[in-house]
Amino acid sequence: MANAVVVGAQWGDEGKGKIVDWLSERADVVVRFQGGHNAGHTLVIGENTYKLSLLPSGVVRPGKLAVIGNGVVIDPWALLAEIERLTKQKVAITADNLRIAENATLILPLHRELDQLREAAAGAGKIGTTGRGIGPAYEDKVGRRAIRVQDLKNLEAMESKVDRILVHHNALRRGLGQPEICKVTLMAELTEIAPKILPYMDVTWDLLDKANRQGKRILFEGAQGALLDIDHGTYPFVTSSNTVAAQAATGSGMGPRAVGYVLGIAKAYTTRVGSGPFPTELSDAIGEKLGERGHEFGTVTGRKRRCGWFDAVLVRQVCKVSGIDGIALTKLDVLDGFDTIRICVGYELDGERLDRLPASASEQERIVAIYEDFEGWKDSTRGARSWAQLPAQAVKYVRRLEELIECPVTLLSTSPERDDTILMKDPFQG
Repeated sequence: MANAVVVGAQWGDEGKGKIVDWLSERADVVVRFQGGHNAGHTLVIGENTYKLSLLPSGVVRPGKLAVIGNGVVIDPWALLAEIERLTKQKVAITADNLRIAENATLILPLHRELDQLREAAAGAGKIGTTGRGIGPAYEDKVGRRAIRVQDLKNLEAMESKVDRILVHHNALRRGLGQPEICKVTLMAELTEIAPKILPYMDVTWDLLDKANRQGKRILFEGAQGALLDIDHGTYPFVTSSNTVAAQAATGSGMGPRAVGYVLGIAKAYTTRVGSGPFPTELSDAIGEKLGERGHEFGTVTGRKRRCGWFDAVLVRQVCKVSGIDGIALTKLDVLDGFDTIRICVGYELDGERLDRLPASASEQERIVAIYEDFEGWKDSTRGARSWAQLPAQAVKYVRRLEELIECPVTLLSTSPERDDTILMKDPFQG
């Protein structure tokens, strides 16, 4: 049996939570491999709704092992709050079903503060971060001054590392007119949190290698979307990590051959949270209607999402860059009842037609979407569990998207309910 990785094929918020939960029932191990608690997944299981930010989706299912990989940046205080919240919902989380990579980077209070200070100082040029310290933590990781999970084992030895990180951060804070961080306070905070985090720590690359050799199914769970990738996204309006499928290997400590089937998640339309280019954005009544019907508000931030028509150019590009084998198309039911549905099939830039998103931010802002109009359908697709239950025109819409993105739709979601899913190919079958 193959392993599988799930990644967002747009700007995030594609409905990965439901798909990952649906697949996690078939998996033995679920691994988060990048990002932090800025990403939110909502799981609806029976009468219960679970909102996760940092924990892998498999943690809510008994008998599954959840792993937070080395590619994730971890706010230990946010993690404990999330564990406490789920415990109140009667989800048991212990060292038996949750492991954290010893070499994962920690998000400290100083990272959160810096994130918010810089975003406020940027004014109109702000990136649109969630202000949770994700970016500054990744900066320290690359700058080789980060505090990692394993450092909590030896607080004496960690003092010199805290000195090193404070040299950098206190210089930044002085430049921003802010008071310096007190080393004693930070050490006290880390000393208090250490015994609560260390029981979950493990050598996760070795743990995953053994699980793979035993033939266990591993599901790699991505956060956000490929268009927010630090290299391949709409830079600089991106996140601070790689969100494409290749990061599943690097961020978990497994070789690339272990990743297996790549499933991309895309909505039947497009949304984006925060700043940055959005070629198909609708600032009219149709955009409002998509947002209302799709309940387009961020799981973590509550921010209203920008809405627009499906952009086949972007999704096709993501399929190629991320090596996507099949697409899980979500929220098809939101398009029910539209007389005409538009699909972006190309761009125009300064009089020239493009079939890709240019890398330049200024060019991204100037491109104009070229649309193909598609006849809508009146009957409901909500809750359909087979192709036969879909309106004929809805099936034609899906088939047209497949042609345009040059990738098959292998799974179709027709409501937030996990069983309202049409499966054409099981990702674990390779």
